[in-house]
Amino acid sequence: MSGSNPWPIWKLGLLLYPFAASAVAINLFLVGLLGPVIGLPAFTPLQALVASIFLGVPAAWAFARWVRGLIDQADR
Repeated sequence: MSGSNPWPIWKLGLLLYPFAASAVAINLFLVGLLGPVIGLPAFTPLQALVASIFLGVPAAWAFARWVRGLIDQADR
């Protein structure tokens, strides 16, 4: 890939967003199950999905930066 233009982070983030948002939803739901232990209500799967729509954006950006670093490292 040394002769071609590298993928920009925003394109990688867009490509990886479904995976990042899904991971966020699963983790939010599992953490939400601990809510009743400390006196908070538990997260429903729908609440976790809705929150992951917004929280998936920074997760996808971080995921894309990590992948971009791996691609850059592989090019060296």
